[in-house]
Amino acid sequence: MSQTVLDRTAERIAESARQASRTTSAVADAIIEDGVRVVKRAAKQGGDAAEEFLNDTTQRIQRHPVLTVAATFAVAFTAGALIGWMIKRR
Repeated sequence: MSQTVLDRTAERIAESARQASRTTSAVADAIIEDGVRVVKRAAKQGGDAAEEFLNDTTQRIQRHPVLTVAATFAVAFTAGALIGWMIKRR
């Protein structure tokens, strides 16, 4: 009699372990799917933002070509001066 009680208890423990394993696996799968969905959404939003920035920059360059050339020259001159100053100090 005690053997059958032990057998039934062992079977119930094994079944509980299998069920816990299935539940844990299902929860993990759901969490992974949610994470993938969030990453895809973030990547799409990042791509959309980059595309919008590129379009805005292109339009700004087309509207103000002289200002763009002057700003580019100023940045390049400043960068060159800083690099020359840093090299000279060594």
